[in-house]
Amino acid sequence: MKRVGLYLIEKHEIRESIHYAMLAEENGFESVWQGEEYPPFRNARDSLVPLAAIAAVTKSISLGTGVLHTWTRNVLTLAMTFATLDELSGGRGMLGIGALWDPLASMMGIRRTEPLRAMREYVEALRNLFDMKTVNVDGRFVRLRNARLTRKPVSIPIYVGATGFRMIELAGEIAHGVLLNYLVSPDYTKRAVESLSKGAAKTGRRVEELDRPQLIACSMDEDADNAIDKARLVVTEYLFLEPHIMKASGIKPDVLDMIHRILGTWPPKPEKLKKALALVNDDLVESVCAAGTPEDCRQKVREYVAAGSTCPLICPIGGKVEDMIRAFSDGY
Repeated sequence: MKRVGLYLIEKHEIRESIHYAMLAEENGFESVWQGEEYPPFRNARDSLVPLAAIAAVTKSISLGTGVLHTWTRNVLTLAMTFATLDELSGGRGMLGIGALWDPLASMMGIRRTEPLRAMREYVEALRNLFDMKTVNVDGRFVRLRNARLTRKPVSIPIYVGATGFRMIELAGEIAHGVLLNYLVSPDYTKRAVESLSKGAAKTGRRVEELDRPQLIACSMDEDADNAIDKARLVVTEYLFLEPHIMKASGIKPDVLDMIHRILGTWPPKPEKLKKALALVNDDLVESVCAAGTPEDCRQKVREYVAAGSTCPLICPIGGKVEDMIRAFSDGY
């Protein structure tokens, strides 16, 4: 069966997420990833607690964080937490780790300096801890003295969650794989794989040896226009809240600037939102989402796989989640 996973975001209540994860396992999905969201998103959500709950009621599906951040958790605490999830799940945990972004970082009081160096220090320390080494390091961002775990994990692959090409290149150098972002185009995915290949070559590896799961925003409805309309709101939200993603996908700067000028803050006033939505046309939505009928969505997913994604992670942003899981139960 073709590889496929499920990516859950903050719009789903936790008990709903548990239900969807169980249904995904029943329908042959390889993995479920839980997004970690912070305000000003609709429902701020930690990723590890839901994954622990999912681990307790599933048997085989892999469990990934999408993503934890180098700035928000001490590296030893993070290693201990993930080793606990590894024990609970029998080795099904996958550690997705990212470098955060602005303006969210500044809102949290975090000075996001040297993100590439921070990621390298975190991943190297985590790998050594998972290998049961005693770690002594005095880095810029990671400082440990005689730190070690007391129980060897079964398996904890580390995925760097990255959008920028320099971070993707670093993932190719230091990680098991890269967790590629959503709301980007298949052309972006091709360029991302090229950057990953450059990083892999630095350590004598080939890009084919690295896993490349990718979030794919999916809005599915038998009425394609209805599916696109539902996706339009999410695309507009991310144009405002996460412009770094949209810039990476080649969205014109003038569109981003206009969205920011119109909305001002999030959540916006209804009349401002209506005006901003009018700037996000169908072509823009369809360029960065799998939006439309079930076959439209499957075809878009095939484009991302052809561009280099090894495992599409279906991220429901519109329509019934159960319908999406069943639509991809036999692959794509």
